[in-house]
Amino acid sequence: MRRVAYTALLATLLAALFFFKPAPEVVPLKPNESILAFGDSITYGFGVEARESYPSVLHFMTGIRVINAGINGETSEEGLARLPMLLEDDSIRLMLLCFGANDILQQRSMERLRANLVRMIALAKSKGVDVILIGVPEFRIPGLASLPLYDGVAEAENVAYMPSLLPDVLEDRSLKADDVHPNAAGYRQMAERIAERLRKIGYIDSPLSRPRS
Repeated sequence: MRRVAYTALLATLLAALFFFKPAPEVVPLKPNESILAFGDSITYGFGVEARESYPSVLHFMTGIRVINAGINGETSEEGLARLPMLLEDDSIRLMLLCFGANDILQQRSMERLRANLVRMIALAKSKGVDVILIGVPEFRIPGLASLPLYDGVAEAENVAYMPSLLPDVLEDRSLKADDVHPNAAGYRQMAERIAERLRKIGYIDSPLSRPRS
């Protein structure tokens, strides 16, 4: 009996060693590498000057080139169509993905939104680009929280995920311009929290490598 138990334990340990893969170490972004901020009007910086959008503030905070690829009013399907061209930029190492607001507001298929997000992530990975997914809430209900589909996508595709970033900003009246868009202070908070997440993951050495304005 003891021998059987020992054999079973040994087999379990060997299986664990075989299947266990340590998480790859994240190498900090190099000076010639960039971040693609990909999304709709929330990424574009609707309602504020270009320098106050979260990609611009993130660039100023970190010293890393951040490409603002946000377009006002764009749906996930439209974003998916233009992503391959954007990913032709070989300097892009990381994509901040924030899509879904217009799909939600236009009452488009949530299953199609999920499929589009999955395809965007697959396209990025095929180019060796890492992804951080930013969850988007249902704007018409109280107690904002990112839609559950974002949790599912992040888990299934094994990408970093920020579920509370937008809900936290848009629940604070002092940080939003309307029900959907942050104001300048809100965009700055988005940049600050993303910079901190980049530091924790290991993409940057410190959350602020340049002084704030």
